[in-house]
Amino acid sequence: MINQRMVAEDWALLLLLSFLWGGSFFLIDVIVAELPPLTIVTLRVGIAAIVLWTVLLIKGYEVPKSFKLWRAFFMLGLLNNVMPFSLIVWGQNYIGAGLAAIINASTPLFTVLIAGAFLVDEHMTLQKVIGVLLGLFGVGILIGAEAFAEFGLNMSLTTLAQLAVVGAAVSYGCASVFGRRFKSLGVSPFSTAVGQVTAATMMLLPMSFIVERPDQLANPGLVTWFAIAALGVFCTALGYLLYFRILSSSGATNVVLVTFLVPVTAAFLGWLVLDEQLYGRYFIGMMLIGLGLVAIDGRAWGRFRALFS
Repeated sequence: MINQRMVAEDWALLLLLSFLWGGSFFLIDVIVAELPPLTIVTLRVGIAAIVLWTVLLIKGYEVPKSFKLWRAFFMLGLLNNVMPFSLIVWGQNYIGAGLAAIINASTPLFTVLIAGAFLVDEHMTLQKVIGVLLGLFGVGILIGAEAFAEFGLNMSLTTLAQLAVVGAAVSYGCASVFGRRFKSLGVSPFSTAVGQVTAATMMLLPMSFIVERPDQLANPGLVTWFAIAALGVFCTALGYLLYFRILSSSGATNVVLVTFLVPVTAAFLGWLVLDEQLYGRYFIGMMLIGLGLVAIDGRAWGRFRALFS
């Protein structure tokens, strides 16, 4: 039974999840100093796959076996892990954790646009249009007016990095729409998580060896290895377990609230530990994205109208 109002336990899990997912941007900032993007992403999903398969076997859950199902897992792994993780990690070579997390908070905006275009039961409404426009305006402020003047051959790496994170948000939006089919296929959310990280690992492993030759890279330091382990075990494997726990008890509308909290956690950690600078436009952009998400969610607007009805 799903509780529309979150209890204290759900709020605690949501805050923990925001810390884990916000912390992933912080950890990536630490790791990119010593390892290239595809290697980082391969280690991340590979470690998560090992942890989740261990949980699946210990709990005695059914192992997905059909070819049709694994074909869908590979597409979901591409959209939800391979592409967005790689784009974010590459982008964080040139921008800080806080900015990357704030831009990534635009994911629900692109999800609404893509769902409105491809799903018959999720048409765009005026309220959603207003929310999307507010949020996209916020993303534009985050990237900065000077970046838009650079479009063309002379575009800076900083601008490309910000656009890469926008691309990751679009990929996450496509994954959310594509992932709708797993419910009709009778696949549990946990099995979906196991399937997608497994498929992502199988795609990334040969790619990383062909492109980056990790076997020939210098061995990273102990701090980097700890960061990699934390990224795979806590931010990815445990993050998925928490996400689906909240989803099952409080529903999709409530679990999406984590979107508001992740940028705050990432920006705070980046400022506190990595001495990243937080510009005024970051807060303005995050506020506009937040207002857009509130408009799309509709609950706050409904309560506001109820007060005057």
